[in-house]
Amino acid sequence: MDSKSKIGLAGLGVTGVGLTLSYLFRKKIWERAFSLPPATYQVKVDHHVRLLTPDGVELATDVYRPKSNRPLPTILMRTPYGRSGTMGQPMAFISNRFAERGYNVVCQDVRGIHDSGGKFEPFVTEKMDGQATLDWIEAQPWSDGNVGMWGPSYLGYVQYAAAASGSPQLKALVPLVTQSNMVDLADNGHALDTILRWMYIIDAMSAPGLPMWQRVRRVMQSDVQNKALAPGFAHLPLNTADEVVLGKKVPFFQEWVEHFRHEDDAYFQIVDMKPAIAEMTQAVHFIGGWYDLFLPGLLQDYALLAAAGKRPFLTIYNWGHYDLAKQAGTMREALAWFDVHLKGNQNGLPDKPVQLYVMGAEAWRAFEAWPPPSQERAYYLQGAGHFDKLSDRPDRPGGRLSPLNPPVNDAPDHYRYDPADPTPNVGGALLSTDAGAVDNRELEARSDVLVFTSPPLLAPLTIIGAVRAILYVQSSSQFTDFFARLCVVDENGRSLNLCDGLLRLEPGKGEPQPDGSLRVEIDMAATAYQFQPGQCIRLQVSSGAHPRIGRNLGTGEPILTSTRMVVQAQTLFHDGKRPSALILPVVE
Repeated sequence: MDSKSKIGLAGLGVTGVGLTLSYLFRKKIWERAFSLPPATYQVKVDHHVRLLTPDGVELATDVYRPKSNRPLPTILMRTPYGRSGTMGQPMAFISNRFAERGYNVVCQDVRGIHDSGGKFEPFVTEKMDGQATLDWIEAQPWSDGNVGMWGPSYLGYVQYAAAASGSPQLKALVPLVTQSNMVDLADNGHALDTILRWMYIIDAMSAPGLPMWQRVRRVMQSDVQNKALAPGFAHLPLNTADEVVLGKKVPFFQEWVEHFRHEDDAYFQIVDMKPAIAEMTQAVHFIGGWYDLFLPGLLQDYALLAAAGKRPFLTIYNWGHYDLAKQAGTMREALAWFDVHLKGNQNGLPDKPVQLYVMGAEAWRAFEAWPPPSQERAYYLQGAGHFDKLSDRPDRPGGRLSPLNPPVNDAPDHYRYDPADPTPNVGGALLSTDAGAVDNRELEARSDVLVFTSPPLLAPLTIIGAVRAILYVQSSSQFTDFFARLCVVDENGRSLNLCDGLLRLEPGKGEPQPDGSLRVEIDMAATAYQFQPGQCIRLQVSSGAHPRIGRNLGTGEPILTSTRMVVQAQTLFHDGKRPSALILPVVE
């Protein structure tokens, strides 16, 4: 045997020993990776349990049970993304980790997808099916009558739906990166990227005959998704975008299109769980991310529950919606929550219920409530907001942000928004791995984007809470958008986005001014960031963020069926009588 063969065999031997040791010590490895308490139970799994709903539909369910001689509390997870198989491996992994620590785990495909029967109508039957599953759990001899739920996104929405059913055995919830009314986000095609991307992901997960490697690429790789979705993003009318992307009509997309035509449609009232929040009796720990698309809704849900006299917990990380591995890491917080509220442990939770990761400082801060006490500070827009080339001087391009009132005669800025060449979105709150903070300089060099930048800061400045922009604007169309984005400009000139928001204008919106302009206020969502000395604060103003937000065609015609586009001439005022400003929540 030659030396290369010996080295090859030795390498295989080392690899084999490594894999064997990894398998034998896998529980310890997972405990360290996710900071979990030690596993205390062996686990038995009952696969392919068929749970029958009152209307005769079978829901495919896996049950993970700790080997115990006594009933134990249960964690319920209901998912449209697969409970088993290759796509369901994350659910199987998480289910085992919970079960090893003394919880029965019921993991279920929602109605109409994967192995469950019935028709897949997103959100519509989750309240009914959640209640049926809770009733089934209560009847099992291994259940002690205490149930909690955990999960992100759709798995978070189904928690609200189950809680709205009023089932008394549901005691604790841990909803991640979600909100109680998904329609708020998707209304009338505003969240174009989210709607089409989710449709594409659901199809990739459930389409028959698709090779597994293609499923994984379509679900996980944003570049693959972006290429497939680009024709749909560019297509008009929006109501046939499903056919452009997938080559077929998607029943639930067409159902949404039909009901979006009508104000206050009963179809969407059924899936809105927000009215039930004040009556929720469960202990709730909300977990979100500063770059998650559902953060505004999650914070509203927290506020509603707190206003009802409850004491919800709130934890916000520095991630986006697709940071799946980091979301799995919240098993640690979930176990602590369930140990207290399902097992009756008396400690293990932070003293203060609100835990916020402060970006920039790269540190956690704890508060009694959201939003924490802050002082609003205005930074006024001044000077010409355009710049046409990238600059090595972050304090110079475009206009200025200043705590001083603007000059009385500061000239306004003008730009044209053309929906045929819409202002693009970069980074931010997306349903993909492209979410988060990215360099905005190429975007800011466009002629349809205005920028206003502070001088370099001399001392740290911490903001935590909701960010707003008050703008005085005028448009050639009554139907138009204004988009505002907060960025930090670092010492190298990179402009990194922190949070943003868009206001869709139509007749009756905005506060009319004597000169014909409108005073508008843009909710730019929330953030927690500590600006460092030498960094600058920057505000972008534009009229779009396509395709994250569907472009405003400027006509006032129904957005889902319209194809006619009108260029919109925009004016932004920032003078003594019309003091446009960025409003930041400054904390000590």
